[in-house]
Amino acid sequence: MEQYTVTGMSCAACSARVEKAVGSVSGVTSCSVNLLTHSMVVEGTASPSSIIQAVEAAGYGAAQKGAPKEGAKEDPFADRETPRLRKRLIASLVFLILLMYVSMGHSMWGWPLPSFFDGNFIAIGLLQLLLSAIVMVINKDFFISGTKALISRAPNMDTLVSLGSGASFIYSTVCLFLMTDAQLHGDTHAVHAYMHEFYFESAAMILALITVGKMLEALSKGKTTNALKSLMDLAPKTAIVLRDGVETEIPADQVKKGDIFIVKPGGAVPADGEIVEGFCAINESALTGESIPVDKTVGDNISAATVNQSGYIRCRATNVGEDTALSRIIQMVSDSAASKAPIAKVADTVSGVFVPAVISIAVLTIIIWLLCGSAFGFALARGISVLVISCPCALGLATPVAIMVGNGVGAKNGILFKNSVALEEAGRIRIVALDKTGTITEGKPVVTDIIPLGETDETTLLSLAYALESKSEHPLAKAIVAKAEELSLSLTDTENFTAVPGNGLTAEISGETVSGGNLAFLSRKLTVPQEAENAAKALAKQGKTPLYFAKGECLLGVIAVADRIKEDSPEAIRELKQMGIRVIMLTGDNKQTANAVKEQTGVDEVIAGVLPDGKEEIIRKYQKEGKVAMVGDGINDAPALTSADIGIAIGAGTDVAVESSDIVLMKNSLRDVPAALRLSRGTLHNIHENLFWAFIYNVIGIPLAAGVWIPLFGLTLNPMFGAAAMSLSSFCVVTNALRLNLLNVYSNKKDKPIRQKKEAKSMEKTLKIEGMMCPHCEARVKKVLEELDGVENVVPSHESGTAVITLSKDVDDALLTKTVEDQGYKVIG
Repeated sequence: MEQYTVTGMSCAACSARVEKAVGSVSGVTSCSVNLLTHSMVVEGTASPSSIIQAVEAAGYGAAQKGAPKEGAKEDPFADRETPRLRKRLIASLVFLILLMYVSMGHSMWGWPLPSFFDGNFIAIGLLQLLLSAIVMVINKDFFISGTKALISRAPNMDTLVSLGSGASFIYSTVCLFLMTDAQLHGDTHAVHAYMHEFYFESAAMILALITVGKMLEALSKGKTTNALKSLMDLAPKTAIVLRDGVETEIPADQVKKGDIFIVKPGGAVPADGEIVEGFCAINESALTGESIPVDKTVGDNISAATVNQSGYIRCRATNVGEDTALSRIIQMVSDSAASKAPIAKVADTVSGVFVPAVISIAVLTIIIWLLCGSAFGFALARGISVLVISCPCALGLATPVAIMVGNGVGAKNGILFKNSVALEEAGRIRIVALDKTGTITEGKPVVTDIIPLGETDETTLLSLAYALESKSEHPLAKAIVAKAEELSLSLTDTENFTAVPGNGLTAEISGETVSGGNLAFLSRKLTVPQEAENAAKALAKQGKTPLYFAKGECLLGVIAVADRIKEDSPEAIRELKQMGIRVIMLTGDNKQTANAVKEQTGVDEVIAGVLPDGKEEIIRKYQKEGKVAMVGDGINDAPALTSADIGIAIGAGTDVAVESSDIVLMKNSLRDVPAALRLSRGTLHNIHENLFWAFIYNVIGIPLAAGVWIPLFGLTLNPMFGAAAMSLSSFCVVTNALRLNLLNVYSNKKDKPIRQKKEAKSMEKTLKIEGMMCPHCEARVKKVLEELDGVENVVPSHESGTAVITLSKDVDDALLTKTVEDQGYKVIG
């Protein structure tokens, strides 16, 4: 995947033109152009030079995005457009005010002019021509861009504006010459008639008002990236490093991998690193959104841009520059904003034919009014109004601005969407599958119960277990060791230590045999009292693992160990169910433990004893019932994360889990799952609002501008008001998207279940496919087939070599076969 910066685009028609031009280049498999960020993402084998050449041939500019040069970082979110537009607007307004004074103030209200102009209508006309021409030169970009687009047979918004303004100017200039001829012949009536046909002020006002709209739009678009800008600002500018044993302050971007850097209380961490000396409390809100400081000590990892709130630490740099966690977050969100959501295809389809259609309507409007007997000036005004009120720009911005703001809100809360598809599709999830260990639970066994028997006390029991388990590497042993160390118990030496895999441990303490393990293991060595068995069964029903400990043939007691459920897991699951989502838990544990977790958390269904491959098959099964999200954190979750409609890696997870997922949750909190789905629903709702207003604006505005309502209601639209309406349409769409910043993703007050669609008759077809080798092959087959009209869902399997297709209507077998074989696979039946 390569990214490019595209210049010269002004509306959705421009981005559609660029996509079409690049898409036709040999070797390009997909192309996505983002109007908001002026970026383009291209996949395939085509060379950068051929892609740039195609963009330039379409009338635009392009440059490949590369790594910034060392020591010179370019801010990708800097607002370079607003200052330029502001200068252009100020210059335009100066001359426009003078023009309006002459054309409106003097002509309509008798405002004074120098005596030279008294009765000199030609001089007044020439002054208006000169002032409007100056405004047109100041805003020459509209004419250059619009003309290029027209020559390239891809008219855009600038074409509409330049045609409207240019037609007003040319018509007014012709009237000025005709008025001059009338004055030379002494035809006073004709002179006054031609004076009223001047549209010089409209020509200039259209350009000025569109520039106002563009500047407001640029200001609003700048605010959509505020979240990312604030993240970038968190990175410290300087760092203190040890050089030859001396503390030296250097620019943060000069820290190298392996350097020892120092972070004092109140200081920001300049790079990812590992603490080698000291301890501290780190505020990680920059990355996770969690403001509660986390205690760190020697051996712990810390991330760039986090803040040391207390303590003095020395750290070894492990990741610097663009490899830090912060840089990866910024890159991930930036890539997501550059990608295109599926819902944007609707606007793209319309935008591709919008401008030519508007030009045709404008010409038709002029012809109809002339045929109805109207004056040419009146008919032309109606046509110009149609040109300048039509706004393809609002259509083009409806989706990307909402996606950008949604990504920013997610980043502030530690929720990262890898692409726009994930942000859109997450809101349509019907089923959430949760891995148990590390997702619902803490993933770290702890001692929950200590039950001494007979005269043994808790300390004696735990001390013996500590001595025995200290030499074991088993996770349950580590839980007992951690509990003993927490209580500062002394460690007793053991001899003749023996571990029996899957059963227990034996050793000698002061010449006496001690043993520990499960019930079966201890039962072979001694008689287990009924009291101990009953206690163990009660613990097992709660999802805990009972461990028995004995000295000689005397049972000392039972210690229960369990992977505790996270505090917020039950609340998160309740919120998901409140949103109308079915919650399923997948675990490799036994059914008794799984049912105990189910009772404590309230999940709808548990599937126990599942291996990693089994999780993948279960996900495929549930995909027949609706879109499925898989939430996990480990390497064993990667196949299921890949095969699910949306894969969610929690707590940043392992590198493999993050690579396989579509959404990355930086915090280790399950409540971020409903928060992510809530944000997706909010963004999707906002996009629907934007598209509605963009469409309805044009549906109402174009007939009004054309004069459709004049015979019925006498409603007309001056071209200047049409230009003002066009300017405000884009501004309103962007402003509406900014409302997403007010969305509280952790509030469930407005949660509503997704309306279940009425079940339609569906049919299934199964394709036998050769060549699918991995989950990525499956994902590709699934993607291309689901893009076909009539295909509701596809469940591919590289293991069985099949793709089960659910159809809402019959789709020709030949089309299905061709679609798969175009991707390099072979359909054999």
